[in-house]
Amino acid sequence: MFRVLSTHLFLNQRLHPGLLELASRSGVEAVEIFAARQHFDYTSREHVAELANWFRSNPLEPFSMHAPLFPDREMGRAGAPACNLLHPEKSRRIDAMDEIKRALESADQIHFRNLVLHLGERDDGWSQRSIEYAVTALEHLGAFARPLGVRLLVENLISEPTTPVHLLLILEMGHLPNVGVCLDLGHAHITVGVAEAMATLGSHIGSVHVHDNHGLKDEHLWPGDGTIAWPATVEALKALSTPPATVLEISQTFGDAPTQIPARIEKAFALFA
Repeated sequence: MFRVLSTHLFLNQRLHPGLLELASRSGVEAVEIFAARQHFDYTSREHVAELANWFRSNPLEPFSMHAPLFPDREMGRAGAPACNLLHPEKSRRIDAMDEIKRALESADQIHFRNLVLHLGERDDGWSQRSIEYAVTALEHLGAFARPLGVRLLVENLISEPTTPVHLLLILEMGHLPNVGVCLDLGHAHITVGVAEAMATLGSHIGSVHVHDNHGLKDEHLWPGDGTIAWPATVEALKALSTPPATVLEISQTFGDAPTQIPARIEKAFALFA
């Protein structure tokens, strides 16, 4: 399987070439850049150019980008509203799309292939309006992403609108065959279960967020540190018609020493060998 490291692991640090080199030394083939301004400032020409120049001269690939969740540098802790594509207020939905487009513009220099999107927030409900808002956002962002060579992947979250069944309904009702799914294994484990999520989403899965938890909250642990049944999960992924990219998305809060990180990453991906 294609091995990708999410820079979510370094979310509290500015993303710089040294961190990308650390990822490269860990045996991964690509990264998913987490678009949070304190980490990757997609509004800074200098920061975008710095990373783009590094990727042009190194084999590590910018496989995907995770769309911004907040428009500020503090992940909403100072009161900034979340980027919510399903918000009841139209102005908030437009603001969210504009912020995501700012991040997407970096694909002109950093040639990532996929953009992972959250549809709404944890407490959003499921209704005909949430379907309409989701379809509108995906149509609009898809039209913006297409000339940049970027495909949209919607992620299953811990919310009603983003259950595997509801995500498929959104894609079908919106006639959106070019939009895929990023299957988040940790979120699936907390909700419908990994096996059911995989069986439901099947060929729509373009990438997989790999992390663990104990089935109660979104902990983003290293694989094996929670209760996901990894041997069965790996076999099910390998049985898919097109094995998806595996994106290791670990929490930034564990404080692993830099010298330990490559070995931990290698151990995590060894599960998928």
